[in-house]
Amino acid sequence: MAIGNPAVEIIPGRDGAIYLRPREDLEPLPERLLDRLLHWATVQPEVTFVAERTADGAWRRISYAEMLENVRAIAQALLAYGLSAERPLVILSGNDLEHLQLAFAAMYAGIPYCPVSPAYALLSQDLAKLRHIFELLQPGLVFAADAKPFQRAIETLTPVEMPLVFTRGELPGRRSVAFSQLLRHPGGAEAEAAFAATGPQSIAKFLFTSGSTKLPKAVPTTQRMLCANQQMLLQTFPEFAAEPPVLVDWLPWNHTFGGSHNVGIVLYNGGSLYVDGGKPTAQGMAETLRNLKEVSPTAYLTVPKGWEELVGALESDAELRERFFARIKLFFFAAAGLSQSVWDRLDRIAEQHCGERIRMMAGLGMTEASPSCTFTTGPLSMAGYVGLPAPGCEVKLVPAEGKLEARFRGPHIMAGYWRSPQQTLEAFDEEGFYRSGDALKFADAQKPQLGLMFDGRIAEDFKLSSGVFVSVGPLRNRAVLEGAPYVQDVVVAGPDRECLGLLVFPRLAECRALAGLAAGASDAQVLASDAVRGWFAEWLQRLNRQATGNANRVEWVVLAQEPPSLDLGEITDKGTLNQRAVLQGRAALVDALYRGQVAQIIRYGAAS
Repeated sequence: MAIGNPAVEIIPGRDGAIYLRPREDLEPLPERLLDRLLHWATVQPEVTFVAERTADGAWRRISYAEMLENVRAIAQALLAYGLSAERPLVILSGNDLEHLQLAFAAMYAGIPYCPVSPAYALLSQDLAKLRHIFELLQPGLVFAADAKPFQRAIETLTPVEMPLVFTRGELPGRRSVAFSQLLRHPGGAEAEAAFAATGPQSIAKFLFTSGSTKLPKAVPTTQRMLCANQQMLLQTFPEFAAEPPVLVDWLPWNHTFGGSHNVGIVLYNGGSLYVDGGKPTAQGMAETLRNLKEVSPTAYLTVPKGWEELVGALESDAELRERFFARIKLFFFAAAGLSQSVWDRLDRIAEQHCGERIRMMAGLGMTEASPSCTFTTGPLSMAGYVGLPAPGCEVKLVPAEGKLEARFRGPHIMAGYWRSPQQTLEAFDEEGFYRSGDALKFADAQKPQLGLMFDGRIAEDFKLSSGVFVSVGPLRNRAVLEGAPYVQDVVVAGPDRECLGLLVFPRLAECRALAGLAAGASDAQVLASDAVRGWFAEWLQRLNRQATGNANRVEWVVLAQEPPSLDLGEITDKGTLNQRAVLQGRAALVDALYRGQVAQIIRYGAAS
């Protein structure tokens, strides 16, 4: 697969700053993302734009022409609600065809929308994050696919007069309309005028951050940001223009990877999106494999956990290999580090089936950048490599606490957080670069043109009581990568302590299989089994083989029986751990661990 020109100019700045600027300029952009929908509805009206399985297993398809017709009709209906950036549309439920049509219709009508993580309404007990979102956005209309599951959240957080739209069902005493009613009348002059009034600075949607703070921040994502990111992707992957991309994708649209990056790739380049109802879990993977046996993607983009689940299935299922590799040109992962062992297994499968490896790509991105900043277009291919800046993206590396903080500037970067002037002020430096809080380093300081490596989050780092500085990100990443398949994530304990320890969140299903106990064994019995403790004791030994001192030698690990809490901010809805929140919320446990008062601790150099 052809990859764009990765050439970069490296310029030293004041006070140790380093600037990286791509030599390739960003090409002209559409005014609005939906200009691409108009284009493809004219050029290839009957081509499937998006498809989703129905209850009987058949694919329900919407062509480009049908999507445009439906979008215009829904946009006309939405205008009657008096929505605006001050009263946006909020979507509570996950990926489906109604969600996408409604989102595009809102953009067409110049109405910002906000796709919210369903977990905030369905899993949270206190609804704190959803309450914060409603208070910040002040929505004028709320949509959910099914009325009943979202009843508690809606009745708790919205006034009785709030207009509601449901695909199925209704709530007693609440004013609502069925989604199908929004399609009853064709789009008219009002919808066309509203679309004509939108432009590059129009807010397309609000996306909420999730990870570094307990309460998420609202990122106004403009049409210019979305179009710039897609043009960056196209110039990085010119294959998208040569063959329209076909994606089979489960990634949630309330996150920038799934909703902006992947949906945008399909729309921008006239491809086809097959909405995958599965996900990379023990229960959900069967649906993903079923879909991949019917639809051969040209590119497959997922998180590392998705690749871990898929690689095992590819190794054992000849029919899956035949279908999956029929048209595949590109692999891509994001959101976390991919285990080198999984990477190597994918390479072996591709070599045996195709006679060559499939290029695995990654990069660095964030909600505030819609999302792409760098891609692994350089010559290296390894875990932790994030590559070189995409066309149109300037990177500035600034010394900070012994590392280099990555800062970004370009047309894909937000102007600021919604209704949060202080956080906006803190997010940008004096030259207008967005301060990401991510640390990067050159893969080879003597050859900076080779590109960049991820070096952790600056805010996570700390010092031991001895004054030794601990770089948390690389240690966490190595622990998780080497802990496959039994380690979900880890938290590094030790701020102001004498040594390092790891609070490990294990993958219980995999640990249960390893333990080999009876089916009725409790989670505590599984984690206390000789087989599980023995494996983690050996894992701790492996981690410390590369240790050079107290800053990276782990003295103990303990397996957490209680999963991280969404309500306490310990984990985001996409599964990312908040290191500080876990240490604060479990301070008593951490103190007991350092006092030697926890029997389940596994110590370095001791028998399990």
